[in-house]
Amino acid sequence: DNAKLRSWKKKFEDRNIQVAVLSCHGNPVHPDPKIAERDAEIFRRTVQLAERLGVDVIVGFSGCPGGNPTDTMPNWATYRWPPEYAQILDWQWKERVIPYWKQAAKFARAHGVHKLALEMHPGFVVYNPMTLLKLREAVGEELGANCDLSHLFWQGCDPLEVIRLLAKNNALFHAHMKDTVMFKDNVAKYGVLNFAFDTKDLAQASETFRAVGYGHSANTWEEIVRTYMEVGYQGILSIENEDPILPGEVGVERAMYVLKNVRSELLGTA
Repeated sequence: DNAKLRSWKKKFEDRNIQVAVLSCHGNPVHPDPKIAERDAEIFRRTVQLAERLGVDVIVGFSGCPGGNPTDTMPNWATYRWPPEYAQILDWQWKERVIPYWKQAAKFARAHGVHKLALEMHPGFVVYNPMTLLKLREAVGEELGANCDLSHLFWQGCDPLEVIRLLAKNNALFHAHMKDTVMFKDNVAKYGVLNFAFDTKDLAQASETFRAVGYGHSANTWEEIVRTYMEVGYQGILSIENEDPILPGEVGVERAMYVLKNVRSELLGTA
């Protein structure tokens, strides 16, 4: 409905709010055909809306298939031994992931959307820079990263090196600003693959999401923002809050406070 779309856009324009990206988080390669088609259709409709809005970036997940044609649940394989896991990975990428995203990129390109920013997220086949770049190489330049460092801190990634690597490969499409705190005592006992994400009781968790500046220092975030600037990133730094301790607007406001101070320091206006 063109009238509704114009009205919707005007509400943002009147408030000086830019719609820079659209998010479409699903699993279009889910082994359940109904779920896969539902999420693929949502993606297609999101692309069509982006075309009408003049938005060039769509953020989402790569998805995760089953481990074989008869699976009914996703199978997140990250290691190639025992050999069955190597077979799972090879089948997933060759038969499901690459074919779907080639088709999705072609559809997006036909509708004037040239940046599909995949969030590197545990549980999906693209969960770190290596898997992101592997899919980009197979699919094409429409595929890049939504760089959400909160999912990479706990994997041991250096945030500055991640940003530089993605930028070097022209794959830095969007950025979520979200922190992660590591509970060192629990990491020492349980390791990082300890997903006790119970927001009501973090006593057993190795890590959890925090607002920017509450997992890593303001100095660390200053270096992160500086690196985004140095590599020539021109996109949005989008605050995402999933902090179980500072929920909702409180976490957003705290993150905004940290990032505004970082900006002032970098621009010399503090």
